[in-house]
Amino acid sequence: MRKFLKTMNIVYERCLLAVFVLILLVVIYCMYDMYYVFEHASGNDLLKYKPTAPDYDAAASPIGEDMIAWITLDNTKIDYPIMQGLNNTKYLNTDPYGQYSLSGSIYLDCRNNNEFKDKYNILYGHHMEYGKMFGALDEYLDLGYLNSHSKGTLMIGRDAHTIYNIKVFAAMTASARDDTIFDPASGGKIYQYIKSNALIFNEERNNRIIAMSTCTEADSVTRVVVFAYILDE
Repeated sequence: MRKFLKTMNIVYERCLLAVFVLILLVVIYCMYDMYYVFEHASGNDLLKYKPTAPDYDAAASPIGEDMIAWITLDNTKIDYPIMQGLNNTKYLNTDPYGQYSLSGSIYLDCRNNNEFKDKYNILYGHHMEYGKMFGALDEYLDLGYLNSHSKGTLMIGRDAHTIYNIKVFAAMTASARDDTIFDPASGGKIYQYIKSNALIFNEERNNRIIAMSTCTEADSVTRVVVFAYILDE
């Protein structure tokens, strides 16, 4: 009997050790996964492939051929290539290199013209921590922040053959089911719609518009949408 109890104690201790090791491995994996997602969202590695970077060679860039532009909002972490797929799900969890990534990419609505010639152009991106990807967009719901972070640049094409200044002019929250905000064909009525519904609206122009959309919470249909004019002059 004593020998049996001793054997059972050894089995119990080993099982307990195995459980602890398993828990430790899970914790390590979760920490690595968080680091991996954060690094993919940081954009630091991508910046060396920005069309204005020294010695940039579009043909040699590892960023996929679906890259159609590059967007920068000054004094924010938003400084990323813009991708466009045949549908609006491809780059939801695919990085600019074409690899699976929870942070995904910044991407243009598949219904929009890839040269941003439409009156209304819609960009999507995940809301990541520390202002990564489109994580800085909710800051634009504050008028002071919007006014001090309104300038940016839109470079068209892998070779930045056309460069526009952009200016943020409005911000709002909207349902992901909003058929006006999330339809590129709303160009004819979008200006008045933004003016009537935005939490912040501070400048009137007749320029093309970029909408930048991100989620507020993982399980929410509410989106933060920030609007910028494409300045043609």
